[in-house]
Amino acid sequence: MPRVNGIDIPANKRLEISLMYIYGIGRHVSNEICAKLALDPNMKAHNLTEDQIAKINALLTTEYMVEGDLRRQIQSNIKRLISIHCYRGTRHRLGLPVRGQRTRTNARTRKGKRKTVANKKK
Repeated sequence: MPRVNGIDIPANKRLEISLMYIYGIGRHVSNEICAKLALDPNMKAHNLTEDQIAKINALLTTEYMVEGDLRRQIQSNIKRLISIHCYRGTRHRLGLPVRGQRTRTNARTRKGKRKTVANKKK
């Protein structure tokens, strides 16, 4: 298994797909990386040479934010929203959907058991 930025990418899959196993890299960015480094996206990941892996590592560290740095940035953004007491921060703090989804019937699968959304009198 080739290691790219400390992540083992699957060796028996196409390079385009294998790079998507790195957090922060999707299909579009994976294709960009292959194009910039003149790599064939259809080649298997186990056919990469050490030189090609080193080039991929260098490109990812200089031009893209992936893995730990990206996770830290996202968490700091959420902490900032919570600290300024904005609406999105309040929703994050309560563990409720942030982007306007309904909460009366759905939004229980990911967030756990039912939470009180508003003070409703019966």
